[in-house]
Amino acid sequence: MTSGRGALTVLHLFLVWATMAAAMPALGFELVVTAWGGGAGAVVPVLAFGGPLMVGLLALAGIPARTVVPLCGTVRGRLGWAALVFVLGTLGVLAGLDAYGGHVDLGSAGARVALTGVPYAVAAALFVPGRWVRLGAVAVLAAGVGYGGFIGPAQARQHRHAAEIARYREHPELLYLGAAPPGMRVSRAVVGPAYFSVEYHSVREGYELGYVGLVVRPPLTQTPRCPAPVEKDATCTVDVHGEMRVLRRLPGGTRDITLTRHHHDAEVEVTSQSLGEPGLRHLLNTLHPLSNTELESLMREKAIAQGY
Repeated sequence: MTSGRGALTVLHLFLVWATMAAAMPALGFELVVTAWGGGAGAVVPVLAFGGPLMVGLLALAGIPARTVVPLCGTVRGRLGWAALVFVLGTLGVLAGLDAYGGHVDLGSAGARVALTGVPYAVAAALFVPGRWVRLGAVAVLAAGVGYGGFIGPAQARQHRHAAEIARYREHPELLYLGAAPPGMRVSRAVVGPAYFSVEYHSVREGYELGYVGLVVRPPLTQTPRCPAPVEKDATCTVDVHGEMRVLRRLPGGTRDITLTRHHHDAEVEVTSQSLGEPGLRHLLNTLHPLSNTELESLMREKAIAQGY
């Protein structure tokens, strides 16, 4: 390819890119506004007018390429070329919109507008009878598919995952977990704005009854205090170490035990009707900050959620 022909090819592709980068966002905005105000049916007239208009603009942009692109040598051929470029480029734009809807990072608003014209320039390059131009177009197409279909979505998932972890760790002073009692496992955890709750259930759920509830929250008093008056059929004591024990006697002879103590800058409460005091105290004694591995495991098992 001679230098003059190469310069004309560059000008041709630049004109296609610039024309569609300016026109397509305007058409897209008009479609959105029309659909918002009049519904899907109102979009049809806009498409019926806007589609041929885009083809006409591309045909005008193809005039300087009459000596470079054989299809652009005649008016009829140029219109056919413009229609093909419009269809192929619009498919690329729709693929980009789908990727953007999947939270793939496509840069700033200005960068996204500039990218709108790229699929049309790539489509136009495929009609240029030059091996290196077409290879370049295929390379750009492959890069776009690789980023939009694989690299971008992977990065988006990583960003969402990191943001989710950051939300869960907004109050790290409350994220404490105790070792699960024998035969039990963490079945659900909830991170609230001012609390962290964990439910332990029997591993063989449905066969053996077992439940322990753990709640970590900011302390209401300097040391746990028994409520006054104490509930009916309940006893409350606070030992010399500041641990509060509430025992409730339920119908059928069942005992509901609640132990409350301070742990660093938080107040921790454990309660159960199936686990005795030694087991509850062991859980309190094994409290530790929620590790990244434990948090990842809870997220992977969908056993943790945001609370309100």
